[in-house]
Amino acid sequence: MRAQRGPVPWSAVLRGALASVPLLVSVIAGQPTAGVPAALGAMLAGINDRPGSRRASVARLGLPALAGSAGLLGGTMLAAAVGGGRSLIVLPLVFGLMGLVAGAVSSTGPVASACGTQVLVAFVIGAGMPLPEPGPLRALLFLAGAVWLLVLRLVLPSPGRLGSGPYRLDGGREAVAAVYEAVAGLLRAVGGPQARPGRAALSAALDQAQDALSGPRLRRYSSSGAERRLHAQYAAALPLAEAATALAWAGVRLPGRAVEGPRLLAASVRTGAPCGPLPAPARTDAGLRALDDALLRAAAVFDRPPWAPPGRRDGSSSLSVPGRAWSAAGREYGLRVAVCCVTSTVVAQWLHHDHWYWMPATTVFLVKPDLGPLASRVACRAVGTVTGAAVFGVLAMLVSGPFPLVAAVALCGALIPVATRHFAVQTAVVTTLVLSLVLLGGEPPASLRRVVESLLACTTVLIVGHLPLPGRRGHSVRAALDTAVGAAHRYLSHVLDSPEDRTGRGALRRDAYRSLAVARTAIDLSAAELPTVARHSAGSEGVAGAVERLIDTTTACAVQLDHPAGGLPPSHAELLAAHLSELERAWAVPSR
Repeated sequence: MRAQRGPVPWSAVLRGALASVPLLVSVIAGQPTAGVPAALGAMLAGINDRPGSRRASVARLGLPALAGSAGLLGGTMLAAAVGGGRSLIVLPLVFGLMGLVAGAVSSTGPVASACGTQVLVAFVIGAGMPLPEPGPLRALLFLAGAVWLLVLRLVLPSPGRLGSGPYRLDGGREAVAAVYEAVAGLLRAVGGPQARPGRAALSAALDQAQDALSGPRLRRYSSSGAERRLHAQYAAALPLAEAATALAWAGVRLPGRAVEGPRLLAASVRTGAPCGPLPAPARTDAGLRALDDALLRAAAVFDRPPWAPPGRRDGSSSLSVPGRAWSAAGREYGLRVAVCCVTSTVVAQWLHHDHWYWMPATTVFLVKPDLGPLASRVACRAVGTVTGAAVFGVLAMLVSGPFPLVAAVALCGALIPVATRHFAVQTAVVTTLVLSLVLLGGEPPASLRRVVESLLACTTVLIVGHLPLPGRRGHSVRAALDTAVGAAHRYLSHVLDSPEDRTGRGALRRDAYRSLAVARTAIDLSAAELPTVARHSAGSEGVAGAVERLIDTTTACAVQLDHPAGGLPPSHAELLAAHLSELERAWAVPSR
């Protein structure tokens, strides 16, 4: 229920306001209904417009936009086939089948979740929203609105940029610099109570940098020296992260000079200036020796731009997207989405002969699992809808004509990047925006009816979310823990069998920590649900803690094996055996 905090993303606010330009053009041209699909596409793309590199934004915004345009086209074609977009059998059945597939695919990742949501929302809008434009034109306009926002994301420079390199790398540079800052933060916290949160912050920074540098390319490898240099700087941070993790595991406080090196490297990434002399830590044990070696290699990378192409990104899962979608977690979520889609569509069409699409579209947004626990997001949706409808009601009484509505859409678009920090605020902003578009599309305001339909959708999702459907609950948590346990064992096996392969070791370490972070997120989400749902993942935190201790100890062993003395100390081997036994015992509890 708490809002996220952070600086205002002014560049995203500007993009959100400019996203209404296609709508303004259509209103000036006397075709306001043509701007409604474009504005919807821009709005949904704005919700997905999160901080990160420009390259990563191509997939994060573009793929859901393609899915949404396909859904809009499919919805209009089905509405035409059933005659007028109303059918108590065909439409719920088709929408339920789409919910089953889209829901299962949505469980495989954040971009897939955005694609599944947009294809379902656009499908129901295409089937139920009466617009004069034909289906193919609606789909093209929807895609054009999203592409317009994507173009703004790629073209507009970031405000206050300090670096001298190309602005398209701003997000990537900031992500890599954040890794070095996180290394410094962990080194500063070694031996204190903040060491564990510092290690988690370092893992999150590495995940974000990995995503920022892994977007689609027109070529197989990086196309500029600046980009190759940035990839090499990220690669140089991995040994530093390994050494910092091993030192945090040892728990011996470090002198302040050990922190200065990573901080200077972070400043160099941001500004493009030379890093200068780096304070060398004492080489008194394996961890400090590894830290000194990593700083020396990083200094060489920063002083001489490398020309070797970056390596490929290693996948974080042994299963393909279809395999993860058809897993127990994917089937469980897909089934609940399908039941919600069918129920809401039948109820909405039974209550209203026309304009029935609001309730199913609301249901699709509510059933997304990555928007927080079910009970809290239902409460936030109810409060946000009432607030947004009230704001729009006041607006409709005070002004008239299309241009004030366009101004309201522009204002709401500018607020979306900030409103996404809390689901209730986001719902209020999106409700005001969509009601403005509905009025521009020629429909009556009907704010009170929208509130009633939203509350019905909240009730539907809350009931279905707690129904004892076939199969066991908590599949998503068990699947995430399965992945984390497997990644930890692969990492340990590689460290013990091939200690000299640092490249492969680094990739497996990243996979292990990233899988652990995903598992902890799933556990936290499940624990915040109502007791009927939360009880199915009881004991999972113990498994995650055992996995974390195993990975940390494995990292310390990897650093120890790099020491010239060689060999694994008996104390490390005993800890590894103890952690493996602990993990086996903990894993047996939630597996019953």
